[in-house]
Amino acid sequence: MGNLAAFLLALAIVALVFEMLRRKKLREKYAALWLIVGVATLVLAAFPQLLNIVAALVGVQVPSNLLFAMSILMLLGVCLHLSWEISVVEDETRTLAEEVAILRTQIESIQEDRTSVPSADVHSLANDTTHPQASAQVYDRPSESPDS
Repeated sequence: MGNLAAFLLALAIVALVFEMLRRKKLREKYAALWLIVGVATLVLAAFPQLLNIVAALVGVQVPSNLLFAMSILMLLGVCLHLSWEISVVEDETRTLAEEVAILRTQIESIQEDRTSVPSADVHSLANDTTHPQASAQVYDRPSESPDS
């Protein structure tokens, strides 16, 4: 009965991983690990003596100890991989924050340049087609927009 429960649990894990992949809730690189775990659990549930054989080959006296050791190594690997992923994401976030700060500074500088031009000069620039800022109209209030 215990093998049937383990088999059904492993089958549920594999089905859940495939469903999450289908709905794009889980990326393929993470799904591969969970599929390996699910398939390994399916194999061990279907052939319980396989763990005894592997434990004897490796030199572990109690097969459940081998299973626990393998599980701990897998979890350590997952933690290491996720730590690496977090480091990459932190670097990307810092770079993006720096780029946003630079862009914000540039936008504020452009806005200050536009508001520093007197309104009479803005209207004369609008009529002057030779000036580089002639095509850019500056409206201080929404009521001055061309739509109204």
